[in-house]
Amino acid sequence: MNLNRIPALKILMAGVLLFIIAPLHSQDTTLLVDQKVVTLKEVVVRNNMDIPSFIRRIQFDTSFYRAFKNLRQLNYSSINDIRMMDKKGKIIASLESTIRQTVENDCRQMEVLKETIGGDLKNRKNEWNYYTAEMYAALFFTEGLVCGAQQSVAEAELSLKKKKGLNKHKEQLKMLFFNPGRKIPGIPFIGNKINIYESPMARLYDFEMDMEYYQGRNAYTFKITPRPNLTDVERSSIVINQINTWFDASDMRIIARSYDMSYNTGVYDFNVQMEVEMGKLNDLLVPITIRYIGNWKVATKKRERGIFTATIFQLSE
Repeated sequence: MNLNRIPALKILMAGVLLFIIAPLHSQDTTLLVDQKVVTLKEVVVRNNMDIPSFIRRIQFDTSFYRAFKNLRQLNYSSINDIRMMDKKGKIIASLESTIRQTVENDCRQMEVLKETIGGDLKNRKNEWNYYTAEMYAALFFTEGLVCGAQQSVAEAELSLKKKKGLNKHKEQLKMLFFNPGRKIPGIPFIGNKINIYESPMARLYDFEMDMEYYQGRNAYTFKITPRPNLTDVERSSIVINQINTWFDASDMRIIARSYDMSYNTGVYDFNVQMEVEMGKLNDLLVPITIRYIGNWKVATKKRERGIFTATIFQLSE
């Protein structure tokens, strides 16, 4: 062996190794945007996206809320499945139904095509015994003839002003459901902990943007998770365990979102996971599948463990 060639060989091997390893370290780019640590995957970096503007758009997005309100002006059918469980996972109350909504002259009404109710979901007065079921009904069922589609999705609509009792809780649920990660006033012991886009909570989370093939199309993904290695004090402020949002790469509309949230204040606790998948009717964005798994307890009420799924189909104008 020619020993004089060894240094040259080492240099060559080191160059090959560097060629292999370097891309692995250059794939991700980390930015600091308004005190948020944002990680961009290589494919996103190549697309030269305006990341600060994109994050602000997500933070103040109303299209997700608009998609649900679009249902008010459409004919559609839906399959509804509500299950309330005991601590062993046994079903103690349930509802399975198929409904059809029809819209005419700016008025809408729902017809129950099929319905099966089990356990103690309702009392003798036909009232809901479970808060989970009552909230589901308030969001997805229409009683009688309702006129006025009210298509505006102005920010003022998601407001607690002049709302009390159940109506106030409905609005808080809407805020959590349609604008996850933004401050919700009036929820005791949580305060700004949900407001993860702003200081001081923003520094406790990682924000990651990538691209993948989803539902037969190219989609940007935006994931929010707590930062690793948080202190015990910092982790005690975490309410949102994860939020994933998928955007159609062609028009940046939301096509799906999932979230995982949990917290225990001592007075109440909750552990909730939700998923929403979107579809389109002509140019209207609408939800087509909603899934919920929740376990929560409030001091004045019994613990509720619920699962519900809504599947929306046969959409038409």
